[in-house]
Order: sequence, then structure tokens, then C-alpha cells
Amino acid sequence: MNKRSETSLTLRQIEVMRAVMISGSITGASKMLNVSQPGISRTMKHLETSLGFALFTRTGGRYVPTPAAQQVFMQMQEIDKKLRDLNFSISQLERGHDVNVSLASVPSIAHVMVPRAAAGLKRRYPDIRMNIEILKIEEAIDFLLLGKGDFVCMSYRFDHPSITFEPLAEGHLVCVCHQDHTLAQYASVSAAQIAQCPLIGIDTNDPYGRVLSQIFDEHGLEYQIEIRARFGTTVLGLVQQNLGVAVLDCFTVDGLEARAAELRVIPIKEKTIFSTWIARRDDIEISSFSQTYIDILRQEMAAVFSVD
Repeated sequence: MNKRSETSLTLRQIEVMRAVMISGSITGASKMLNVSQPGISRTMKHLETSLGFALFTRTGGRYVPTPAAQQVFMQMQEIDKKLRDLNFSISQLERGHDVNVSLASVPSIAHVMVPRAAAGLKRRYPDIRMNIEILKIEEAIDFLLLGKGDFVCMSYRFDHPSITFEPLAEGHLVCVCHQDHTLAQYASVSAAQIAQCPLIGIDTNDPYGRVLSQIFDEHGLEYQIEIRARFGTTVLGLVQQNLGVAVLDCFTVDGLEARAAELRVIPIKEKTIFSTWIARRDDIEISSFSQTYIDILRQEMAAVFSVD
């Protein structure tokens, strides 16, 4: 018994055959596909040999399709349309079309770093849509568990059975004062120098506030806040009025002196390093677009820390 052999056409063979059908010649097909004429001829000869029947008759230098080729061509038109539709869909995805990335962040990361990462993501996927919320730390659990977004940028981690924390970046604290303040003359300041000034801002319950208050405790300094404000933008506004000095994270104040010429950002002599995190549900995989955003954000924050 003879076993019937089956011939499978490659996409390249289909492309060459279609070009010959449309142009009516080897020369025309080579121009359409931007390849050499001998290459087209070899492909067609190999294709007809594999199929076992002629696809074209040569008449006056023209390639005229046989009835069998006409049937194949009708099917090829359908394949070509589907391939064009597939390529269009891929090109749309490459631009982020019909894709939405939803995230949240604590204010310290949201103020400067989150917009920079958003700009990086938009450069890579121009059509992508984003939803960004600013949350208090205690609001992160509901945001994730209720499915309001993919992940949250956090200033500290905690134990939760349904939430996974991944390292984002390290940062440190800096002192911010008005240019007319006495501390503005120093290249760096100590906790003792800061303690002598009216202090604006960070509560000891805040992750960054705990870092500073621990340093004060180690040096036997009194940690008193004369003006308490929740968000870094408000703290900076108070410092701009020269009402005292503030201690903020390096991410909030990055590029600050270019935006507010009357303010000075001064390194703190003591070690004030802290960690930041990405929080997400452990039962749901985030999209590749969200992961790309996180990668860009991590790079932006690492660059700030390395510069400082």
C-alpha cells in the first residue's frame, strides 16, 4: 500500500506564490518582495515539485495561474487577511493599545518617582492607559484585595497572608531648609543640629519618621515636631515659608532645588537608609505591562539613591 504524502506550505512559499499571482511575473514578484529573481524562481520550482502539479503556465513572458492555482489563491487571500489582522493586533499591543495599568503609591514615592516611571512607560507604549492613586499605607490592603489595581508602591512592608512584598529600592533621608535658614550654609548636618531647629513634618508613626526618631533616641535628643503635616508637598510648602526645617526622603526632594530655588537639600551625617517595596496579591500574576512599569520605577529610584 502506498502511503499518501502530505505537503505543508511555508509562509514564505505562500508569500512568493501570492506575489507571482498578483504581479504575473517573476520580475514583478521579486520587486514586490525585494528579493532576487533567481530566489523567486527557485522557490516556485521547489513548490511545484513538492505539490506535484503546475501552478502556472508561461505565456508570452507572463505567469498565468492554472485552475488549481486559482483555488489555492482563494485560500491564500484568507490567510493573508488573517496574517494582516494578526500583525495589526501585534502592532497595537506594541503600542499598549487597549491596555490599562492600575497602581497606587504612598505619597513619598508618588510625588516624583511615579510620574517619571509613567513617562518611561508611555515612551515605550504610547497608547497605554494608566490609573494612578495615592494612598495612605493602611489603605493598601483594600486596594489590592478588592481588585482596584495591580500593585502598590510602599514605604514599608507588613505580614499578610494574601499579599506579597518585593523589594523596590533603597533610599535615605535628607534635611530641607529655606536658603535663609542658618543650616543652609552647611554641606551636611547632624541630627544634633536638626534637633536645635523648629521641626516640620514627620510623625514617628511614619516609616521615615521612625528612622529619624531612632537616631534622635540614640543621641539622647528630643524629637519634637512644631508643625505636623501628612504629605511631603505640604511640608515643603511650610519650609518655603521658613517656618522650620524638615527631614524628608530623597525621592520626594529629587530635583527640588531646580523647582524651588529658595530651598536647600542637605545630606544628613548619620545613616538614614530605608527600604521601599512593591505590594501585590500573591494569587494573581501582574501583567507584563505592569512589570515593565515596576522595572522602570526601580531603575529611576536606584538612580536617585546612587547619585545621593
